[in-house]
Amino acid sequence: MPVQPRHPVPADAPDPAEATAVPPADGPPADHAVGLAHFNSLPFAAAEAAFLECCGSLRWAHRMAAHRPYPDLGALLAASDEAGYDLAPGDIAEALAAEPGPCLHHDAPRAAHLALRAAHAAYESRFGHAFVICLDAYTPAQHVDQVLAGIRVRMEHEVDEERAVTAEELRRLARSRIVELMTAGPGQ
Repeated sequence: MPVQPRHPVPADAPDPAEATAVPPADGPPADHAVGLAHFNSLPFAAAEAAFLECCGSLRWAHRMAAHRPYPDLGALLAASDEAGYDLAPGDIAEALAAEPGPCLHHDAPRAAHLALRAAHAAYESRFGHAFVICLDAYTPAQHVDQVLAGIRVRMEHEVDEERAVTAEELRRLARSRIVELMTAGPGQ
């Protein structure tokens, strides 16, 4: 019996794993190599603050900063996953509290703003925390639809099941933000 995805995924959507794929070691220098070298050399407090932008758990950010230097992006992403799997419920709650609220471009239709706010409010009322979802596989034009569809599907989850899905989405968001951080380059 095939496993059903937890979130609706269009047939033509790219594989989300490819969004953070690590290029082969024998290829040309990766765009992230300079960012990683710079990041590894940052003072501890600056690295921890940067990691807090990727995941709002102080324990996670502290652990990630303490384990530097990372030899390559693959090792950094593996460490991120491992630290994410080790988060206690309080750490996850702290990370969720740091997640930005839902927002749309100010030019989006009023109905879209209302629908998004209502869906988030219903989700928060049911589960007691912000809804998080990694949207790397989608274009910005698809984000609102994917968030609304994700909330609709996940509202059917039991609390324990949703807790696990939420933790996975936080790990995916952290990975995505780390890749963005490493490719942004120094000072960006």
